[in-house]
Amino acid sequence: MTIGTSTGVTADPAGPARPPVRFNPFSADFRADPYPIYQRLREERPVHKTLGMWVITRHADVRTVLRDRTFSAGLIPQLISRQAERVSRVDVGRIRRLGAKSLVFTDNPDHTRLRGLVNRVFTAPEIAQLRPRIARIAEDLIEGAWAAGGMDAITDFAGALPVRVMCDWMNLPDELRGRVGPWTHDIRFLLEPGLMKGDDFTHVAQVFDEFVAALDEVVAERRSRPGDDLISRLIAARTGGGDRFTDEELVFLGIMCFVAGNETTRALIGNGLLALLQNPAQGALLRRRPELLAGAVDEVLRYDSPLQMTKRLATREVELDGKSIRPGDQILLALGAANRDPAVFGAPDTFDIARDAGAHLAFGHGMHGCLGALLARMQAEVAFGGLFARPEQLELEAGPPDWQDHSLIVRGLRHLPVTIRAGR
Repeated sequence: MTIGTSTGVTADPAGPARPPVRFNPFSADFRADPYPIYQRLREERPVHKTLGMWVITRHADVRTVLRDRTFSAGLIPQLISRQAERVSRVDVGRIRRLGAKSLVFTDNPDHTRLRGLVNRVFTAPEIAQLRPRIARIAEDLIEGAWAAGGMDAITDFAGALPVRVMCDWMNLPDELRGRVGPWTHDIRFLLEPGLMKGDDFTHVAQVFDEFVAALDEVVAERRSRPGDDLISRLIAARTGGGDRFTDEELVFLGIMCFVAGNETTRALIGNGLLALLQNPAQGALLRRRPELLAGAVDEVLRYDSPLQMTKRLATREVELDGKSIRPGDQILLALGAANRDPAVFGAPDTFDIARDAGAHLAFGHGMHGCLGALLARMQAEVAFGGLFARPEQLELEAGPPDWQDHSLIVRGLRHLPVTIRAGR
């Protein structure tokens, strides 16, 4: 398979050639604004090897890899084991099984089996029934912000909403609801095992055991007294051949519902709110035309993708842009770069909620397309709709955006202080 042609270093007609662009996701400048680097990478080094992996930035190339099932999604469990062996003596056997049984990291035939069961519950009609619950939770959070005259839109709203929604859908006991948020934040570091030190593995293993023990009790209780909640529905799920989830698979799936959905939905809402407030004409347009809500969410996903990067492992030799990728090579797919590719999106650095941004890759593509995409999208629609439907308006407090630095793959804000002012 061959895609595209190589491009060289560009030169400024008025001066010397620029030095080759470097992909350095650890730099402060990249964390603050990765998009100028993405642009140069697409133009000058769209497929190149650095930091021990291939970095791919063009939409067509990223989409092709995502669609190709011969690229394995099972890299993260391998990296967890390798990193644990290097820096820690903690037994990560059960954590390794979490990776092996998670839809995010499985290949066929395991992926098809698990997806077949989950798809019986995560249906469009099922998600649609959650909208009134989501609206009630969002309205409660908004009322609190309005009463206080402002809020930290991340901790008080964008971060609180998806945790409360998932707790409500699972009907978790009250004593667990305040604990799953911190547990989720700690466990999500397993998605980036290369950043973990020995102490991190010790802490995450302890938190993971606590989370597993808590959900073990919930699963046991729902098996004896099923209800109308998510866990009960997953327990009841059967394939045509009678296959069903084991208890451990149910617990792992419950944990991954939080881990895979919380940070990214938080970032989606936070990044979208920042874009709407930094582009007040777009916020005003959404206020006038609420029918643009769905398109506005797509544009946020394209313009400032919550999940900026995802990894794959090559299982066969493939040629991309004239480069030979060999079996065993790691591949980093820069979703954030692909979503600003001018070959697909006109004026890609302009935030425009009226554009058709449906070709974005923020939720992945193909077999491993995000299972929670419908739920994340609905929460963002409800959030933006609730915040921009009121006569009062949100206003950013002074200062540069405070981007989080605990993750390389998720782009999201640590804090976003806003105040409430009377509408004009």
